[in-house]
Amino acid sequence: MSSATAVRRLNLLTRTIGTGTRIGSMKHRVTVIGSGNWGSAIAKIVAENTKANPDVFHEEVKMFVHSGPQNLTSIINCIHENPKYLPGITLPTNLFATPSLPDAVSEASVLIFNVPHQFVSSICRQINGSCLPYARAISCIKGVDVSPDGISLFSDTIGRKLGIYCGALSGANIASEVAAEKFSETTVAYAPPEGSTHDFPQGLTPVPEELPAVDHVLFRTLFHRPYFHVRVVSDVAGVSLGGALKNIVALAAGFVDGLEWGDNAKAAVMRVGLLEMRKFGKMFFSQSCRSATFTEESCGVADLITSCNGGRNHKCAMLSVRTGKSIETVESEELNGQKLQGTITAREVNVYLKNKGLEDEFPLFTAVYRILNGETKVESLPQLIETD
Repeated sequence: MSSATAVRRLNLLTRTIGTGTRIGSMKHRVTVIGSGNWGSAIAKIVAENTKANPDVFHEEVKMFVHSGPQNLTSIINCIHENPKYLPGITLPTNLFATPSLPDAVSEASVLIFNVPHQFVSSICRQINGSCLPYARAISCIKGVDVSPDGISLFSDTIGRKLGIYCGALSGANIASEVAAEKFSETTVAYAPPEGSTHDFPQGLTPVPEELPAVDHVLFRTLFHRPYFHVRVVSDVAGVSLGGALKNIVALAAGFVDGLEWGDNAKAAVMRVGLLEMRKFGKMFFSQSCRSATFTEESCGVADLITSCNGGRNHKCAMLSVRTGKSIETVESEELNGQKLQGTITAREVNVYLKNKGLEDEFPLFTAVYRILNGETKVESLPQLIETD
C-alpha cells in the first residue's frame, strides 16, 4: 500500500469516527459494484433486504454503473429498471445507481463485487484509498485470477488489493430467473481471519464494535429472500472455484448439445467435469477447499446442472457448433454486450496447467481449451476425456 493510499484510508477512518454518522447510527451501508443482469439481480435482493431490516442496514443501496452513451445511470434512477441488462424487472426505489466508483464505495461498510472478472484489477485500482478501511466484501465474480506467480481466487485478489477481507457468493443462479423471483438457492462463503495477520501483513482493520457484527448471520440477512434461499459456509475457495470452473464444463455440455448427442453424453461430460472441479480445488487449494462443497452446496453440483442446461456459456457453445460460427461471434450476437466467463477461464486455467505440466491430469478442461483454440474438433471430445 502506498503512503498516499494509507493517508487516505486513515482520513476515512478518522472522519468516520469523528463524525459518528456511520458508527453512531449502528447500521451498515451496502454498495453493489456492477450492474449487468446478475449485478442488478443481486442489487434488487440486497435493496429489498436493507429496507426490510432497518435495525441492521441503512435503507439506501448504491449500485455502481459503468454508463455508456445512453446514460444508463439516469435511466435506472428514473424508471427503476435496467432496460439494457434486466428489462421488465422493477428495481426497488431505495436502489440508487451512480457512475462514480469513489462515490459508490466511500461510505459503504459492505461491498458486493459483481463485475466481469477481467475488470477486477482496474476496479480495485480505482477504489483503493476510497473505501472504508474496515469494509468487508463479497465477490459474486465467477473466475480465477491467473498470473505468472500462480493462481488465486478473486476474493483473495480483492482483499489483497484493498486491504480488506472478501468472501464469495455463488450458486445455481440464472439472473433472469432470480430477478423474476422464481425459487432458487445460493451459497455464501465467509471466513475472515479476524485478528490474524497471515494474509494481510498489516492486519485487518477491525469492524467497529458499535456496528452489527459482520458474520454468517449478517450475510444471510442481507441475501436471503423467500424466493432466494441462502446457505452460509466457511469454504471460500470451494464456493469460488465452483462458480468459476463450472463454466468450462458448461462449454463442453454446449458442444455436446450442439452436436445433438443426447442426454447420456451430456451427463458423462458433467460427471467428468465435476470430478475435475473437485480435483482442481484439492490440488491447488488443499488447505482451505472442502471436497464436499462441490457435491453438497448450490455452488457445486447444482450450479453445474443449471449452467450445463440454461447458462450463457452452454448456449453460446451450442450455437457455435450448430451455426459453424466462432464462439466469439456468437457471444457478440447473443449477449447484448456482456461477456462469456467460461472461454476466458478455460484459457487462463490452461495456461496455469500447462506451466505446471498438468494438462493430462485434467482432460476435460484441456479438451475444452483445445476446441476453443481450434486445435481439435468437437467430435473428438469422447476420446479426449477418456481415461484408463
